Amino acid sequence: MEALKQGADALFILLGGIMVLAMHAGFAFLELGTVRKKNQVNALVKILVDFSVSTVVYFIVGYAVAYGTSFFVGAEQLAAKNGYELVKFFFLLTFAAAIPAIISGGIAERAKFWPQLLATAVIVGFVYPFFEGIAWNQHFGVQAWIKSLTGEEFHDFAGSVVVHAMGGWIALPAVILLGARSNRYRKDGAVSAHPPSNIPFLALGAWILTVGWFGFNVMSAQTLEKMSGLVAVNSLMAMVGGTLAALVLGKNDPGFVHNGPLAGLVAVCAGSDLMHPLGALMVGGVAGALFVVMFTLTQNRWRIDDVLGVWPLHGLCGAWGGVAAGIFGLKAMGGMGGVSLGAQLIGTAMGVGWALLSGAVLYGALKAAFGLRLSQEEEYDGADLSIHKISATPDREVSW
Repeated sequence: MEALKQGADALFILLGGIMVLAMHAGFAFLELGTVRKKNQVNALVKILVDFSVSTVVYFIVGYAVAYGTSFFVGAEQLAAKNGYELVKFFFLLTFAAAIPAIISGGIAERAKFWPQLLATAVIVGFVYPFFEGIAWNQHFGVQAWIKSLTGEEFHDFAGSVVVHAMGGWIALPAVILLGARSNRYRKDGAVSAHPPSNIPFLALGAWILTVGWFGFNVMSAQTLEKMSGLVAVNSLMAMVGGTLAALVLGKNDPGFVHNGPLAGLVAVCAGSDLMHPLGALMVGGVAGALFVVMFTLTQNRWRIDDVLGVWPLHGLCGAWGGVAAGIFGLKAMGGMGGVSLGAQLIGTAMGVGWALLSGAVLYGALKAAFGLRLSQEEEYDGADLSIHKISATPDREVSW
């Protein structure tokens, strides 16, 4: 029976890892559909290469930073318990690799390729797993300290703060240091529209992410016996809440409609194992509204050219999710209890502060050492031709 349980747990978390791996195709197509046509190839290549770099760095360094587990042992030892520790690494790697995939959308269309790969290595090798270890592995006694102050530990079941807020708040200084795309904001005060190149691909990316998210959230239980159908239904309710709020406030704009479910899912991650489904619906609705309002504000009034809106979508909605778990997770709000609003505020603030500081230092150093931005001519030609020497749909085919 024990061998059967070990095999079932390994299969369970492996399937979760595969579902979250599929989400990276969602990141790729969401970015591909949102950027202009001359940057589509770059969107596809960045996501795949970022994932590959993340895998190597997290295997060698990052997983050990977060969990103290080294893979520099014999294969026989690695295969113990059906290789559960290895597939757990695979599952958690897909979370770690989501950070550069998130950042990619904010810096799209004008960022250099190689400096961003260096950033990916540092983020996945140290920045992310440092906070991951604090939140999910009791590092440095921080959780015990929070519990001594508030009565409960900081709770983030599936990464509203640990993954999404982290990615969004690291991206913010990167976007600001890069500056806006050429001709995005004119000297006369006008805002030049850079419309999405392909709404069907944008929608496809959103749908792939949405479906994969049920692996992201449900399989965060990490063992079969801890799996909860409540997590699945809460994810569903938050998804539709975000969609409907974005539909109304976004005035039926397809970009907002397809990012609305993602906003809801980002926000519900932290408390998806605690909330009542009606609470999850409200959390998702607030997140969808927050994304529409803040995306519009950052783009048009503050003139922060965050191409896919990753700061409002992941940074702000992730932070809201961390706080919301401390509200809608309470028994008084129909939740399971065992959570404290004070603990959620402290943990969320710590995650946001670490991400913002790390992003500013890392991208500031890269800008000083290598530069972050393509030349004006390269940006005009597009990242596809400038970096990859081919466009998504070459105008002239070679005939043999």
